[in-house]
Amino acid sequence: MAGNMGMEQLIPIVNKLQDAFTQLGVSMTLDLPQIAVVGGQSAGKSSVLENFVGRDFLPRGSGIVTRRPLILQLINGNTAFIYIFPDLMFQNMQSFCTVKAKSLWTLKEVRREIEAETDRVTGSNKGISNIPINLRVYSPNVLNLTLIDLPGLTKVPIGDQPLDIEQQIRSMILQFIKRESCLILAVTPANTDLANSDALKLAKEVDPQGLRTIGVITKLDLMDDGTDARDILENKLLPLRRGYIGVVNRSQRDIEGRKDINAALAAEKKFFYSHQSYRHIADRLGTPYLQRTLNQQLTNHIRDTLPSLRDKLQKQLLTLEKDVEQFKHFRPDDPAIKTKAMLQMIQQLQTDFDRTIEGSGSAQINTMELSGGAKINRLFHERFPFEIVKMEFDEKNYEGKLPLPLEIFMASE
Repeated sequence: MAGNMGMEQLIPIVNKLQDAFTQLGVSMTLDLPQIAVVGGQSAGKSSVLENFVGRDFLPRGSGIVTRRPLILQLINGNTAFIYIFPDLMFQNMQSFCTVKAKSLWTLKEVRREIEAETDRVTGSNKGISNIPINLRVYSPNVLNLTLIDLPGLTKVPIGDQPLDIEQQIRSMILQFIKRESCLILAVTPANTDLANSDALKLAKEVDPQGLRTIGVITKLDLMDDGTDARDILENKLLPLRRGYIGVVNRSQRDIEGRKDINAALAAEKKFFYSHQSYRHIADRLGTPYLQRTLNQQLTNHIRDTLPSLRDKLQKQLLTLEKDVEQFKHFRPDDPAIKTKAMLQMIQQLQTDFDRTIEGSGSAQINTMELSGGAKINRLFHERFPFEIVKMEFDEKNYEGKLPLPLEIFMASE
């Protein structure tokens, strides 16, 4: 199984566009074709990605480890190294080294650098940020592929995390997977009920027909004796248009014991071909098959979304050309320009004020208390008269006149 070679050549171009947006520090306004990896904590997302590369290069630990989107760009090539955007390259005598300051970096230092870059933006209190880290891997053992590793879904805040950490992570994930150009890699462990999968539930919100969702079932070797995931892998239970692929990752004991990934892949292959429930579909299971499938799915997806992407680029180009044309004869000291700018700012202020009063100025509506015009209305009609009644004054000192606030209020009745 191989992707369209012509379309595969576009994957590096998409990578360059993603790098450019990251370097400029602006949000990506183009819906670039990509694959977003979604799953709960400890679902096995990191292990799947490391199996693709063949090296332990991602930070691990308890709680939320991935706290920024990690754009993993896999590029097939003769030279093997890892490149962390924007200026760090890592390599050692076997696979990874650095060309920066002619110093050698170990994979442990790669993980530290990813952690340091995460803490630089999010702090060390387990907070999250939607600013991505671009990680580019060149290797002869990978296929051209770009994936976005997103923070694992969580429900309970830990440490100094905000109480709405679950909502923040959901919003970040939805920001990526709601785009029609994004394929969703929904990772679910086999030792949990598929009907309760957080990844599939979130994917279904934005892809109810299951047209963009690819299911990945991990930890098949940890299922209870006498049980299997055959119905899931044969796409009979909660079917997806693109189906499910099962993988077996290294256990925590294997990771701590530094079990070689190549040995783990060999053990994975042996598991599927020797298992009574999976041997008949063993050629459609495992990490190598998953990588080939994603390569094909992404290249085909690029082919399908290319026309709409081209139209959007052309429209944006025309808009930019019009803006440039306006500035050809621009004079900063022109009074007309200053007047126009002032009027635009006043109009924008008016629009923002109106939206705030109407309650539509915020993306998230506070359901716990009143805000905007509703709060003003309540204060004026309930709180204000109550406070006026509580006021005490000597009528003789005012010669029959009411206090000014009460006089205004009575006049408005």
